[in-house]
Amino acid sequence: MTAAPSEDPVGAAAAFAALHHADVPLLLPNAWDHASALALAGQGFEAVGTTSLGVAAAAGLPDGAAATRDLTVRLARQLAGGAFLLSVDAEDGFGRDPDEVAASARELADAGAVGVNIEDGLGSTALHAAKIAAVKAAVPHLFVNARTDTYWLGDGSHAETCRRLDAYLQAGADGVFVPGLSDPDRIADLVKTFDAPLNILYSPLGPTVARLGDLGVRRVSLGSLLYRRSLGAALDTARDIRAGRTPQGATPTYADVQALSAPRLDP
Repeated sequence: MTAAPSEDPVGAAAAFAALHHADVPLLLPNAWDHASALALAGQGFEAVGTTSLGVAAAAGLPDGAAATRDLTVRLARQLAGGAFLLSVDAEDGFGRDPDEVAASARELADAGAVGVNIEDGLGSTALHAAKIAAVKAAVPHLFVNARTDTYWLGDGSHAETCRRLDAYLQAGADGVFVPGLSDPDRIADLVKTFDAPLNILYSPLGPTVARLGDLGVRRVSLGSLLYRRSLGAALDTARDIRAGRTPQGATPTYADVQALSAPRLDP
């Protein structure tokens, strides 16, 4: 039969929120399809996110252009009822109109998502705050992670980052996300400034997860890293075989992948 959303969506969302207040940061790996999500859950991750870049690229679509709204909702439905909590990367909410963003969030929540990540793209702070407020009004239990791109797309102004994060928290965001920020002092300052879980995007060149936890970070996302590394591993494998070398690294068996991708049939 097809997977079904949690019978207790409010309780599931509360469990997800609680993971942001544990003794160690929530390490959130990001999947791009059914198999990658189940494989990550099989490694003991209590929560799994999606990566908008991975979902878009796998379908041959651009990221950040609201082109994958329907694909993302469908993926959430496929993953609903799994043995993990699902948070969805919803780009900018898949639209500019706050009511449309709220409708998309409602659809994702109905599909089984317990959280959404919504980015501002350095656009209007007031508009992004309005989107957050609309989502929280439509789906109060949904964990809204408000992302600002001041470091990802901008010049990394700390004052502007604080201004935006304050507006998003005032609008009802449950957590804040600052991808591209890796400076320990600035991270620590944000932790002290805001009484909300801070999410940082992991970088192989930045602080370790343990170090981020010491700084007070409550959530560490992997973003598109796993998807990009999977592409890199595929290219390395093809090049090794072409050069007569034996490929290195872990390789799931056919049966392993078949088990992840076994179809769910309606009765």
